[in-house]
Amino acid sequence: MAKTDSINGNANLLIEIAGFLQEGRPDAELTTMAREPRTHEDVARQVARFAGFADDQYLDAVALLAALSTRLRTVGSDFVKIDDDTAQRFLDDMLRYGQYVAPEAR
Repeated sequence: MAKTDSINGNANLLIEIAGFLQEGRPDAELTTMAREPRTHEDVARQVARFAGFADDQYLDAVALLAALSTRLRTVGSDFVKIDDDTAQRFLDDMLRYGQYVAPEAR
C-alpha cells in the first residue's frame, strides 16, 4: 500500500530540486569568451550550438521535475480517495504502457 506522506514528501523533493536547478541556471554570458573575434569562427559557432542545446536540455529537466512533482502530488491525493486495487491497476498500467521518448525523437 502506498503511503501518502511518502508520496507527498517525494513530490516536495522533486519541486525543491527543480527550484535549485532554476536558481543555478546556466549563465548565457559564460559563452562570451568563446565568441568572435576572441576565438575562431568555427569554435564560436560550436560553442553557441552547444550552449543552445544545453539550455534546451536544462529547461526540459526543470519542467520535467516540476511536472513529475505535480503529478506525484495528484497521485498522492488520489490514493486517499481510491481503494488499493484501483491504485495497483493504475501503477501497473503506468509501468506496462508508459513510454520514453528521446529528445531527438520529438
